Amino acid sequence: MSRIIVFGGHGRIALLLAPLLVARGDEVTSVIRNPDHVSEVEETGARALVADIETRDTDALADLIRGHDAVVWSAGAGGGSRERTYAVDRDAAIRTMDAAKAAGVDRYVMVSWIGSKADHGVPESDDFFAYADAKWAADEHLRASGLEATILGPGTLTFDDPTGRILIDAEGRAEVARADVAAVIAEAVGNPSTFGRTIRFGNGSADSSVPIADALSA
Repeated sequence: MSRIIVFGGHGRIALLLAPLLVARGDEVTSVIRNPDHVSEVEETGARALVADIETRDTDALADLIRGHDAVVWSAGAGGGSRERTYAVDRDAAIRTMDAAKAAGVDRYVMVSWIGSKADHGVPESDDFFAYADAKWAADEHLRASGLEATILGPGTLTFDDPTGRILIDAEGRAEVARADVAAVIAEAVGNPSTFGRTIRFGNGSADSSVPIADALSA
């Protein structure tokens, strides 16, 4: 049994992740900003914790994280203003990494995106640039943090039914069901073979994909 804190607990992926973790015996704390979402989050079996991560400093975030065994970052500004995208997807994410370090919680799983690279290719004039830039900065901070980190880079998210299978280093749009992303997080969080890795993936085809556990352990 592990105690896992999930930032962005009301997100679509997090709402699919929590029941997977709870079903195997983990204790889940889902951090959310809006108190109106408490009941929906707690229907997943998680404990809802209302906290505005955008405004909390590192010490306050460390207080939230302390006592857990792992951190999952699945939060995001959701395509708002550039300022808020940087405030959440970069700055708040980085503070949770520093907070995890301060709280003595070494395991950290970042939900990023498949194109998070220094040469992501998104022009600065594009509305998507702030997200791409913020995620790359957060990912790089995590790599240098000394934490037992895994960066997950799913491709284009869909609402398709889960397949239980993924293709590592998928190309193109690399579409992947949100439910499969949740299953990848659940598998990765306790899998030491994923420590220190950046794993980019999509669902792939029936012929090219492999079961999630096999893909992550390869």
